[in-house]
Amino acid sequence: MKTHRKNELARIELVLNGVKRSGTCEPRTLLSDFLRHELGATGTHVGCEHGVCGACTVRIDGVASRSCLSLAVQAEGRAIDTVEGLNNGAAKPGHDGLSDLQEAFRRNHALQCGFCTAGILMSCADYLARRPDPTEHEVREMLSGHLCRCTGYTNIVKAVLETAAERLGRPNGAALAPDEPGHAGVGPAEQALLPSA
Repeated sequence: MKTHRKNELARIELVLNGVKRSGTCEPRTLLSDFLRHELGATGTHVGCEHGVCGACTVRIDGVASRSCLSLAVQAEGRAIDTVEGLNNGAAKPGHDGLSDLQEAFRRNHALQCGFCTAGILMSCADYLARRPDPTEHEVREMLSGHLCRCTGYTNIVKAVLETAAERLGRPNGAALAPDEPGHAGVGPAEQALLPSA
């Protein structure tokens, strides 16, 4: 492991959204600050700076992580994906260069005020890569890692379920109802426990 002296500038090389980038920072610099101020990836927002709100979520080597809880020096040699790179290879022709997930957010009015959206999108992208056919309950549980002052999670849930359904080739992007054959998930007893909008 590389060591860094206090107050000594460290040179960090990483792959940001598929492109090799480098910059310098103090060893105590947070990854979120390094991305925004040194590399200009301002789509990463900083909310609580305690890892609670999730606004700063990025993917580190493909895994959703809080960039306000990581030091920039820990990102040395790693692949970092921010919302600016979310459409890499996923954008459809005629869709403004947005990924299918971003398009679903736009269609369902899931963007809200937009401050938390980048972090939520990165968590959703990571989640759908690991869980391609989630239930509504599972999506809500995943979103519980994000605190949004707009408080309207229902349209975000719709967008995530719609994206999953489209990727699985379901007609009109419709998610399966809990009682439909093939639904992975939530029975009537669990439905009663689900939080409402």
